[in-house]
Amino acid sequence: MDFLPIFMTVRGRRCLLVGGGEVAGRKARLLLEAGACVEVVAPELGATLGRLVRKGRVAYRPGVFEEGLLAGATLVFAATDSDETNRRVYQAASSRGIPVNVVDAPELSTFIMPSIVDRSPVVIAVSTGGAAPVLARLLRARLETVIPAAYGRLAALAAQYRARVKARIPARLRRRFWESVFDGPIAEQVYAGQEHAARAALERMLEAAPDSIAAAGAVYLVGAGPGDPDLLTFRALRLMQQADVVVYDRLVSPEVLRLVRREAELIYAGKERAKHTLPQEDINRLLVRLAREGKRVVRLKGGDPFIFGRGGEEIETLMQEGITFAVVPGITAAVGCAAYAGIPLTHREFAHTVVFATAHRKDGGMDLNWDALIQPRQTLVFYMGLLGLRALCMELIGRGLARETPAALVQQGTTRHQRVLTGTLETLPDIVERSNVKAPTLVIVGEVVRLREKLRWFESGDGGAAI
Repeated sequence: MDFLPIFMTVRGRRCLLVGGGEVAGRKARLLLEAGACVEVVAPELGATLGRLVRKGRVAYRPGVFEEGLLAGATLVFAATDSDETNRRVYQAASSRGIPVNVVDAPELSTFIMPSIVDRSPVVIAVSTGGAAPVLARLLRARLETVIPAAYGRLAALAAQYRARVKARIPARLRRRFWESVFDGPIAEQVYAGQEHAARAALERMLEAAPDSIAAAGAVYLVGAGPGDPDLLTFRALRLMQQADVVVYDRLVSPEVLRLVRREAELIYAGKERAKHTLPQEDINRLLVRLAREGKRVVRLKGGDPFIFGRGGEEIETLMQEGITFAVVPGITAAVGCAAYAGIPLTHREFAHTVVFATAHRKDGGMDLNWDALIQPRQTLVFYMGLLGLRALCMELIGRGLARETPAALVQQGTTRHQRVLTGTLETLPDIVERSNVKAPTLVIVGEVVRLREKLRWFESGDGGAAI
């Protein structure tokens, strides 16, 4: 290592900043976040430091750097446009044993500033020793995507219980206890903002017999989105990587499934028309059984669990059985497929209301509030509408929608296999029959479909690969 990675306490301590520009302003904000008393010396101030001085958060000495200003300083930053001034600051500070950083000049620095991932009190620093600062920022950006924003709250919660855990849990079991907290349902409750529930669960773990400590089972209903794996939420991806078992539906794309932890057991619970691999009641019981075996179960559903995904039925059972669970929303097919098809569901000139509906009931019949669907300036989105498309379109026409109302069908939306067929309520069924369309599909009805040709962006002209 060229530099020793350390974390330094500057809270309540005087830190000197030489320079008044925007680079110096960024350093001032970092120091203030760490609780430092910041003093700036510069002939004039830029916008950022000017605001901080006016608010009384930073002390300002107009003028140029003098060695006497180093008295009492804990550390020094130099961020001026003058190489000569920067070098003088470095020489004066280093000769006094005061840590000094000259911005973008590691050869004139006794310490360097890393790229920072801040989840206080958890702080992660990434550095390339000044060799490639942009690479350090790219690494930080990747870390930002996989480290939950609530890590700090989790660490703060652990700090409050640390003494009690030490007193209650034998040393040989302490590591396993904290692993259960940091990589289990309690952590997920903190991430979801349910800190009261997390505290209650932690209390129960502490009250249990120490020798019985084990990872608790839990179920996570996770929305897998409409197909494109890049549309997964950070939390969905993290849980998929932690799962012991994944129970997944037919609408979950292969690309999304490939992101599941390799060691996880995969259980297919797909449902097709009139052909259910597992009836819903059996799925509910399966989730309960797996959780009671102490497993972390991800119930992976296409789109969003609560938009025609029967997630509500599943969590009813979990609640009745006392199983810990959480719901992770996903991008529902209506939103994802419409966006990738270039069809805005609402548009000032065409629609101010959007309605999501399913084109069939549990018994396979179609039972819709037709009068509510026939409204002006409204977009209709029908899930599972391929089989009864002709009947759906004819019913809408019969109820009062114009035959010329634009309509579209989106097949395998957001994926590289996406196809979009457009027509009218009168012509779309024939277009679909001639085109060998297969599920999963989505039907969009309304004037916003007219914008498709203008706003299409995802497919190439021949319906091939995505951008």
